Amino acid sequence: MRRFQLDEAVGVLERTPAVLTALLRDLPGGWVTGNEGPGTWSPFDVVGHLIDGEEEDWIPRTRIILARGDDPHFESFDRTRHLTRNRGETLGTLLDRFTSLRAANLRTLVGFGLSEEQLSWTAKHPELGRVTLRQHLATWVTHDLDHIVQIGRTMARRYGEAVGPWREFIRVLREADLDSGRTGGSVG
Repeated sequence: MRRFQLDEAVGVLERTPAVLTALLRDLPGGWVTGNEGPGTWSPFDVVGHLIDGEEEDWIPRTRIILARGDDPHFESFDRTRHLTRNRGETLGTLLDRFTSLRAANLRTLVGFGLSEEQLSWTAKHPELGRVTLRQHLATWVTHDLDHIVQIGRTMARRYGEAVGPWREFIRVLREADLDSGRTGGSVG
């Protein structure tokens, strides 16, 4: 397992907006509004969720840890705020906002000039208990990657039936079947 390295993390984090913009901008609605079934998110929803993280999670919680108050703790993060907040928005607007927020947050992060000692500082997470700044920042990177995979999987399902017999060779569709308790047949 590789130890967290801030410069490597920034290298991934700075690419996420461009990846999502290249993948999603100007696609027909079905590609960006489809989901994997009840209680799941579309690519549009995921971009909204990532914006919420930029505004309410990654840098605000980093500041809490760095402030080193008497009882550094995180407030709960509303993981579904975006579902009502972004009604009526366009995906292009969300992608632009995410790109702008991410660039500003990375400038802030790099500007902190974090030391190895600071990366080991902690705060109390409402669900997970004590977490280090290093863990928090590593989670930011893996959170991005997790949602990129989610978007790809959701988009692949759009043509899940259309691929016909090739389905058995398309891992993302086979894994989606396993995740939904199916071994074949129609995909949500």
